[in-house]
Amino acid sequence: MISIRIEQLTKRFGTTTALKQLDLEIKPGELFFLLGPSGCGKTTLLRSIAGFYIPEEGRILFGEDDVTRLEPHKRNTGMMFQSYALWPHLSVAENVAFGLEERKVPRAELDRRVSEALASVQMKQYAERKPNQLSGGQQQRVALARALVIRPRCLLLDEPLSNLDAKLRSEMRTEIRRVCKEFKLTAIYVTHDQKEALAIADRMAIMESGHILQVGAPKEVYRRPVNKVVANFIGETNFIPGTVLSLQDNRTVVETAIGRFEGVVCASGIKVAAAVTLSIRPECWRLSAAQPAGNAVRGKIGVSNYLGEVAQHDFVTGGLTLKVLELNPRFHEDLGHADLFASVDADDVVVLGA
Repeated sequence: MISIRIEQLTKRFGTTTALKQLDLEIKPGELFFLLGPSGCGKTTLLRSIAGFYIPEEGRILFGEDDVTRLEPHKRNTGMMFQSYALWPHLSVAENVAFGLEERKVPRAELDRRVSEALASVQMKQYAERKPNQLSGGQQQRVALARALVIRPRCLLLDEPLSNLDAKLRSEMRTEIRRVCKEFKLTAIYVTHDQKEALAIADRMAIMESGHILQVGAPKEVYRRPVNKVVANFIGETNFIPGTVLSLQDNRTVVETAIGRFEGVVCASGIKVAAAVTLSIRPECWRLSAAQPAGNAVRGKIGVSNYLGEVAQHDFVTGGLTLKVLELNPRFHEDLGHADLFASVDADDVVVLGA
């Protein structure tokens, strides 16, 4: 296992700066996700770590080794791409063996390592098949075995599951985490799929315009975003503008157009009388017919979508429409036009800069 350290990394393409003095440290054996909208720099960062791009400034270190300008094949990284990139004329075993043949590994050791790699991804019985005889999920397992067989110092994954359907994505992301932990690999995974990252990441970084906005464990980033961009990118949320009335430690009371809320301060520089924005996740609201104590607003359900185990409501209150996700829904039919109360715990009200 190795750590990966990025120091003041800058990468430009002509007049466009894709990465801007970026710093990041990934721990040994960590499954680390890079997330962000298209064009944020996550793939550029991954390809710089792989050696496909050479940065104009900064350093990339594998452990204590400076690999910033080292050729890709000398970095000993395993790579999984969005496309499977399998040779169609070669068998599964021959595809997996390709990297070892390039490294002139003796035949006996090559056969043993190919067999072990295919067994690790449960594809040993398909060794003689051609890629076009496999399903998409099976082809992705072969691509994973090919990346593992060279015994890489780290595994780099560039949206590897985006071509699979939802069921296969769920199966493969669990498989990728299992394999990474079993082989004790440091892995960097690029995706735009927030659910994928929340499900299997040890930590994640949210990127925008070549910068890293926040780094943390999935639960930390989801529940305690540091700004509106992060809150909006990771899942759905309600933004409610307001003004700080009081502030003590990390707790504050905020006046809004729909009432006062007590919440948790996650952004820096928040002061009394400052304009702020509340972020409240749809699933944090609770609906009731009687007014509860604490953070609560009165309103009515507007548009409502019943989805079985959950219902998605537009809760209209004080000129605002809030998104409310109700588990085990009860109000989707009979109380659609009645006055209701939506309440939320103070721990679920995140106070951000305006």
